[in-house]
Amino acid sequence: MIHPILLCGGSGTRLWPLSRKSYPKQFAKLMGDESLFQASARRLSGDGFAAPVVVTGDSFRFIVTEQLAQIELAAQGILIEPEGRNTAPAILAAAMWVAKSDPQALMLVAPSDHVIPDTDAFAQTVQAAVPRAQAGDLVTFGITPTRAETGYGYLELAADADAGAKTPQTLARFVEKPDSSRAADMLIAGNFLWNAGIFLFTAQAIIAAYQTHAPNLIDAVTAALGGANSDLGFTRLDAAAWEKADDISVDYAIMEKADNLAVMPFGAGWSDLGGWDAVWLETGPDAQGNVCSDNATAIDCADTLLRSETEGVQLVGIGLDNIIAIAMGDAVLVADKSQAQRVKEAVDALKAHGASQAVQLPRDYRPWGWYESLVTGARFQVKRIVVNPGAALSLQSHHHRSEHWIVVEGTAKVTVDDEVKLVGENQSVYIPLGAIHRMENPGKVPMVLIEVQTGSYFGEDDIIRYEDIYARR
Repeated sequence: MIHPILLCGGSGTRLWPLSRKSYPKQFAKLMGDESLFQASARRLSGDGFAAPVVVTGDSFRFIVTEQLAQIELAAQGILIEPEGRNTAPAILAAAMWVAKSDPQALMLVAPSDHVIPDTDAFAQTVQAAVPRAQAGDLVTFGITPTRAETGYGYLELAADADAGAKTPQTLARFVEKPDSSRAADMLIAGNFLWNAGIFLFTAQAIIAAYQTHAPNLIDAVTAALGGANSDLGFTRLDAAAWEKADDISVDYAIMEKADNLAVMPFGAGWSDLGGWDAVWLETGPDAQGNVCSDNATAIDCADTLLRSETEGVQLVGIGLDNIIAIAMGDAVLVADKSQAQRVKEAVDALKAHGASQAVQLPRDYRPWGWYESLVTGARFQVKRIVVNPGAALSLQSHHHRSEHWIVVEGTAKVTVDDEVKLVGENQSVYIPLGAIHRMENPGKVPMVLIEVQTGSYFGEDDIIRYEDIYARR
């Protein structure tokens, strides 16, 4: 059995405004009806695959479980990083976690935000790499380049290697992201592959590589796992120990130093969706080179991406050439497609201005569902709240606001101090200032309500929790 290790962190800057720190791109539906994370989990499931191990952050743990449940998969383990420390500590933690039950277990490490359209071809490529991994080698996957790309690192094959082979090949060296001239030369040379950041090895082999090349990480990660605690089925790594782990990629820490590497070529299509230009390319431009979402219209445009990500917002482009335009309810991005890699600069600029749009989506995802603010005034705020079937908000009270709840879909089970009652569609309930209250969804379909808050302060820190099934404070 191959144990998929899905790396599920990230800050979500390169595909802003759809992807943000609060909800990075792997959870978004960028390419079809499933999120990139769901597509990755499904791709690494079925015959020959064990249930996945997911390494993620505290903010995303319930999003991970909910999105897996939506595609009827469950993780064998979810490791919670107290903070992001890059890929080297994350992979080592997963390897040590898997090795507890089987040191010889095969691990397929993959980012959770990549696109690989041909699932069968990828599965065959993985199987072709298994013998080398079982023999103790560290197998990295290299993608056959289709253009002179400057946004990827490269793998240079040894002189006797075959970039089109169906078996693992010998690696000469890793190459940093090149400039355009160097990228063009490497494409012509034919012995370079894109570095996909996907690896196959046994738990024992990769741990041995850390012991040789990054022994300082061994101590920190061992302590983080040793001090870990189980929290609602999650394995929460010890924060103090994790903080001592170097913030370093697995390429720098291990792969560029190891002498037991092999490269498995893959030429059936891959993208890390590293920018809106990549989304344009992978989505499939029409005869004029345009890609439009359902709520977008192109008039006399060429080589342009138009996406409206908010229901009710129509985006129209007229006479545009080589333009990216992404519209959301709270932010709009317009850029020349050749400047797609500079989107991070926009995020940095918004942070400098103190704009919440830099990191926070209008829709705030919680363990029980999500909410979004519809209207905000000096003494009021209106929210739409969606509660998943069987889910419940914490038992809580507020110092600075009262609330009016109107149920518009489903049925709410409402607690207000000592009274508990069911509130159906088109019914409402009033929550006085200071009252101890909770809403639950006892039904089998999502429950939707409109919440009108009135008072002097509406921040999420004005919550006193008394009970919470998600162990939040």
